[in-house]
Amino acid sequence: MIVGELSLLDFQDTACLSTVQRQSVNIQTDPVDPIDPVAAVTHPAPYSYYRRLAQQPMLTRDDRLPLWIAAHADLIASVMAHADCLVRPLHEPVPAALTHGSGAAGAVFGELARMNDGDRHTHRRAIVNDILATIDAQDAGQRARDVSKLLLRDGIGDAARLDAFVLQTPVCTMASLLGFKDAALPRIARWTSEFVACLSPLSGPEQIAAAHTAAQALLADLRGLPGAAAIKDEARLANLLGLLSQTYEATAGLLGNCIVALLSGAGAHDPASLEHLVQRTLRDDPPIHNTRRFAARDLAIGGVTVRQGDTILVILAAQAGQHGFGLCRHRCPGSRLAAIIAEQALTTLLARHTLPPVTWRYRPSVNARLPQFVEALS
Repeated sequence: MIVGELSLLDFQDTACLSTVQRQSVNIQTDPVDPIDPVAAVTHPAPYSYYRRLAQQPMLTRDDRLPLWIAAHADLIASVMAHADCLVRPLHEPVPAALTHGSGAAGAVFGELARMNDGDRHTHRRAIVNDILATIDAQDAGQRARDVSKLLLRDGIGDAARLDAFVLQTPVCTMASLLGFKDAALPRIARWTSEFVACLSPLSGPEQIAAAHTAAQALLADLRGLPGAAAIKDEARLANLLGLLSQTYEATAGLLGNCIVALLSGAGAHDPASLEHLVQRTLRDDPPIHNTRRFAARDLAIGGVTVRQGDTILVILAAQAGQHGFGLCRHRCPGSRLAAIIAEQALTTLLARHTLPPVTWRYRPSVNARLPQFVEALS
């Protein structure tokens, strides 16, 4: 891989959005609780609130959302393992908003392993595992370092550059591991950022339209990879794209939350401690806070009767350190890769630069905790 032809300036248009030490990551505190479990995702300090939710041994109902809430460890395990708690509603396997226009984003969505159950999920999960099995851990670490150096060439002296580094390093590393050349990385990062918007219910018509265009472009780029011309399996192409999109959001969230921990005074800025920092951050401030399950029929679970079509919000972040990348059959198979990318990106960043004086807020999301760095007020 040739490093040094690009810098963070090339990526500015794309910015939008072991043994674990028992030391806790120091996260901002805020005396005001979130108004509900969805708002908790972007709250400065949601974890005491989550711990209280986790004390509830039965499913509780939030009629304002409206959702059933599962935060107790036994409830989480029961819901996530239940064959009739699905990742999508039976009547809407693809969100209605994605079925309009070209339909490219919807077609990809419908093939993603994490958006399917049963035999379809088993097949698509095998595809993802097969792809990940071709990625060597040492190679992944080296690519993460190379991409980080690429993005850090012109420094990282302000919040905008730090933010761009967090957003772009993971997805560019994954793109490089899949076979894309350096010159293609800005384009892949831009298309991926636009596609990711379609995965959020917060997106409007313009973002959905852009996601369709991005999906078409990414599929074309993936078909153009060396050795990919013969791929006719749309499920495989879609899940290659899915690896880019999951890396863009979840791994960027992990990397960003590690930097939040460092800025908050957790851990020394030296390579020997960074693996522990990544693992502690996964435990104490994970990138994915919740997931949803949809009842395929009336069922008795968590001490209540859940009606067909009801939605259960599973608070993964309520169980510190256990579910930062999901669990059961839908546990993210790339969690180890995400940790490698985050650790090596941090190692490269801190070996070359001092973190700038910044503060942060969290990007709008109903499930992913992804900081956005902004200039600190003097």
